[in-house]
Amino acid sequence: MHSRHSEWILILDYGSQLTQLIARRLRELNIYCEIHPFNVELDQVSTPTPGGIILSGGPKSVNDEGAPYLQKQILEWDAPILGICYGLQLLAHHEIPGSVEGADKREYGRAQLIIDNDEDLLKDIPDNSVVWMSHGDHIHELPEAYEVIGHTANAEVAAVRHTQNNIFGVQFHPEVAHTNFGKQLLQNFAYDICELKGDWTSKSFIDEQVHSIREKVGTDKVLCALSGGVDSTVVATLLHKAIGDQLECVFVDNGLLRKNEFNNVLDLYIKDLHLPVRGVDASDKFLDRLDGISDPEEKRVIIGNTFIDVFEEEIGDDASFKYLAQGTLYPDVIESVSFKGPSATIKSHHNVGGLPEKMKMDLIEPVRELFKDEVREVGKALGIPGHFIKRHPFPGPGLGIRILGELHKDRLELLREADFIFIEELKDKGLYDSVWQALAVLLPVQSVGVMGDERTYEFTIALRAVTSLDGMTADWAHLPYDFLGCVSNRIINEIKGVNRVVYDISSKPPATIEWE
Repeated sequence: MHSRHSEWILILDYGSQLTQLIARRLRELNIYCEIHPFNVELDQVSTPTPGGIILSGGPKSVNDEGAPYLQKQILEWDAPILGICYGLQLLAHHEIPGSVEGADKREYGRAQLIIDNDEDLLKDIPDNSVVWMSHGDHIHELPEAYEVIGHTANAEVAAVRHTQNNIFGVQFHPEVAHTNFGKQLLQNFAYDICELKGDWTSKSFIDEQVHSIREKVGTDKVLCALSGGVDSTVVATLLHKAIGDQLECVFVDNGLLRKNEFNNVLDLYIKDLHLPVRGVDASDKFLDRLDGISDPEEKRVIIGNTFIDVFEEEIGDDASFKYLAQGTLYPDVIESVSFKGPSATIKSHHNVGGLPEKMKMDLIEPVRELFKDEVREVGKALGIPGHFIKRHPFPGPGLGIRILGELHKDRLELLREADFIFIEELKDKGLYDSVWQALAVLLPVQSVGVMGDERTYEFTIALRAVTSLDGMTADWAHLPYDFLGCVSNRIINEIKGVNRVVYDISSKPPATIEWE
């Protein structure tokens, strides 16, 4: 994937868990950027030439055997470079092998940045502001062409610049919120050093995509898979704006939707958004294939393949359908690609990885460059109602990955009711919009309980609510105890088969938002 956008920054990923945050911060500055593995084939990312290059941090030492390396050709491109942590050490190591060594004092966490030169990268950043350090190695010999522009009490080299070329490096993470003026540093790099305008907005994205979709599709037809979620709805609305009647949408009831979801969402699509959509009840087909399946990856594959079968049945022999549209997002792409050095694949996403060979359509994924909050902004710009834009994310495999263990219809009913109560209470108490995502999970364990004078042996429901900006990282939502007590009482009293409710207090990482 490379950008049609004329102005952009290339982020080379050396394995840091924070690489996505660099992209987030640049996007907030209206700068288009893409993340690629450090060993990407450079001809894939040289058109148009990036306006700047950022080398991310990484968990390795530059001295390790097989450590991620620097592709020297990028030093010859006419593009400013910023190395962050590992990226900075790599720039030094490239010029003087052995210039980086294990530090006597490893430095992790907050430190105060003492500024030696505030002309360019560190412009408008106060002296002694807090930065977030993270390094076990340090540079003990700076190449001759570099000068120090910032240091800390423990690190003589905290920020550097090349004396002749537009090459900079920092030994801290400007992308994290703990670095107080990190966004200012990235702004200095993007606006002043790279001289980018920062004109990548929702409107420019929509204009660009409408043009691109029309060019790609021509007179052919597009089938759009609607899930009821924000992403696919934005995709359908964008496509409808671009190609009108050449679009046909299908909203499938896979038997894994939430309570009343199918009819409510279908109404919204037809009456509010005026999309050309037909609803298909394929719940029996999905549930028959999933019956008794417990492995989460197997569930995802079965659900994905069954969707494809349903779409194929819907279009029949109509050969004019050349494209299938999906609401794939940038985090889906990032989490599904295993880079050499960067974090391994976390899980396969149902809508990443192409289509089965038998599918005769090509994929069209207009929002695969965007993070979730950017999709919402595009949705607003397209006129999608606010109450729909604010809907929590809902996974393509639906409740299928919220039942741990084997899938059965009766368990789905239990979970559907518990989920309904939790979401209803969040909305009633004005808490729904303050959390990124809330869900109920049915655990494959039964425990002893007492109801009246009788002993029960019933299921456990886990409630999960998180706060997040884009789903890449998340913290558990600190919901009031009395609220959680109320939800627990309702679930246990109203749902026969559940006698215990627990609340998940794990952040991401190390946990994921969904349980499977």
